[in-house]
Amino acid sequence: MKNQALADFYEGCRAKAITLALEEDRYTGDITTLATIDAHQGGRAVIRAKASGVIGGICVAKQIFAACDPALCVVSHCSDGDTVQSGELILEVSGKLAPILVGERTVLNFMQRMSGIATRTKAYVDKVVHTGTKILDTRKTAPGLRSFDKEAVRIGGGVNHRFALFDMILIKDNHIDASGGIAPAIQHAKEYRENNQLEVKIETEVRSLDELRAALFCQPDIILLDNFTPELMKEALLLVRSSGLPVFVEASGNIGLHNVVGVAETGVDFISIGELTHSVKALDLSMTIKLD
Repeated sequence: MKNQALADFYEGCRAKAITLALEEDRYTGDITTLATIDAHQGGRAVIRAKASGVIGGICVAKQIFAACDPALCVVSHCSDGDTVQSGELILEVSGKLAPILVGERTVLNFMQRMSGIATRTKAYVDKVVHTGTKILDTRKTAPGLRSFDKEAVRIGGGVNHRFALFDMILIKDNHIDASGGIAPAIQHAKEYRENNQLEVKIETEVRSLDELRAALFCQPDIILLDNFTPELMKEALLLVRSSGLPVFVEASGNIGLHNVVGVAETGVDFISIGELTHSVKALDLSMTIKLD
């Protein structure tokens, strides 16, 4: 029941985001379409890639077109996660042209952003595939679009970190400093989890080997190595593995395509990359109309 409630919550967030995106675009109406297109004019539109990359957002496009006119027929020619080349046909939609034109920009905005995230994520995943290290996203997402951004990461082969503030206890530098140290922060977190009967992981950031030793003594589920060099990561991993504790290790901070392989080859379990979602380069897509 709890998982179903959460799924319903996410779906509600997505529906609201789509509705808001359409409403902010048309407000009192698409006056250009109203002025130039006969309301009964039929036809079809095709969406093609204008650059190579990984496609994401096809299911979202279908939702948007359905919100514009449930009678529209959408046929996809590839699936989310497929790699496409410039000029390749992605989907076509047929029916009345007016609602197709109303939804055009909203569909392209979602698909281009999601495809850009999926494409960038796949670039990271492909770099470290030989290591077994998983690429994670962060909460550095566009406000109101987190569900779509994180879906795009999954489409690109990445793994979602916590969705929001409620599904993991993640102790960061400000929590540590405000709690008086890493040991009291973890202890308070464990007591809170137990008292509230929460089934969530406890992860703590560490900024030095001394903080790592203090964290290991308190036995969190995951340790986040923040801004460690690869050499320091190796030392940290030796401490973690020699402790015999079932603790996962995540690396984060100043990691990009230029150095992600070196970080992954240290043996960390996860690498979290904020730029997957906070510095998105949209994949160029276009839509063209064909009259009946």
